[in-house]
Amino acid sequence: MSSITLLALDTSTEFCSVAVYRHDPASDAPALVVERHLDTGPVSSTHILPAARDVLREAGLALADCDAIAFGAGPGSFTGLRTACGVAQGLAFGAGLPVVPVGTLLACAEAARAARVDTQRVLVALDARMNEAYWADYVWDDAAGDSGDWRESQAPSLDAAELVRAPDTPFVVAGNAAVAFGDRLIAAQQAQAVLADAMPRARYVATLAARAFARGEAIPADQAMPVYIRNKVAQTTAEREAIKQAAAQAGGKEAS
Repeated sequence: MSSITLLALDTSTEFCSVAVYRHDPASDAPALVVERHLDTGPVSSTHILPAARDVLREAGLALADCDAIAFGAGPGSFTGLRTACGVAQGLAFGAGLPVVPVGTLLACAEAARAARVDTQRVLVALDARMNEAYWADYVWDDAAGDSGDWRESQAPSLDAAELVRAPDTPFVVAGNAAVAFGDRLIAAQQAQAVLADAMPRARYVATLAARAFARGEAIPADQAMPVYIRNKVAQTTAEREAIKQAAAQAGGKEAS
């Protein structure tokens, strides 16, 4: 594997997270990671490009020095996912670079392993709002790749917290669902540890993207798409009206 340089973006949560990653496997030096991880709430779109300029400048690099643009593809905030994907596409088009989509739940697993290097099994569970959780189950495989990699045991799913299934071997929980749902996330009660701060951020998107890039998984910018999982987040006007009418009718029947 030759050296690789990536710009990574993630706005899948309330954070605007941007990082430059550079690593030469032929060198004993650790990978260079320059990151901005900013709590911006719902306005990541106004911060992401300045943050990208800042990390590139700090790393002493230009966008043209990158091999690809990585982004947190989802699941997560719908607006945030569209922001990261759109910016990644725009930068990639302008610089003639490919993109590397990275699952945000997988980024949580990577964060968990960074916090606990002996972690072999990670149940990721993120608060998806609307009384549901995004979740997935990952196993670390020491034999994969040059130095190990993740294997998906349960694909990213969307369920009520009570339906998140615990793995059948020792595991840790990553993500904020344990905090958001408390005892409703029954699986967390069986975990060796709960790492609520193991959340998506650009440095973990970048390390995952570097391995994906080495496997030849970069794609043309026009093929990049967010991964939503939840296909519908709002009712139509007609649906809201129908619900109001049904509620009014139900109220009338109770009154009578």
